[in-house]
Amino acid sequence: MFYAVLAYHVEDTVQSWTPDEDAALMKDLLEVNTRLTREGKLGPAARLGATADAVTLRGPGDGMVIDGPFAETKEQLLGLYVLDCANQDEAIAAARDLKRVNPTAVYEIRPIMLYLPGAALAAG
Repeated sequence: MFYAVLAYHVEDTVQSWTPDEDAALMKDLLEVNTRLTREGKLGPAARLGATADAVTLRGPGDGMVIDGPFAETKEQLLGLYVLDCANQDEAIAAARDLKRVNPTAVYEIRPIMLYLPGAALAAG
């Protein structure tokens, strides 16, 4: 089963880190990523760009493009992981490993259907 692990954080906090602090955190996160890859669990992962550079498409028809995500929380979605885990408990364990090295982040774990062009969909 595939799980999305969505990484939320207070964006101002992340942007306040020095390049050395950011590099140290990324080093620690990449150690977890390397282990998850070795175990065959890690799919695509991404660090998203700044919310100030984001736009949202909403509304009827072709929709309207508006600036930013306009989330109603302090935390913003700043990254994501796609994990292939046997069950939710295994996905939670992987997210806990990420949280250990990035303790101020919030991780949302959600089952997903992964759509790959030309590939049959796996049964959910």
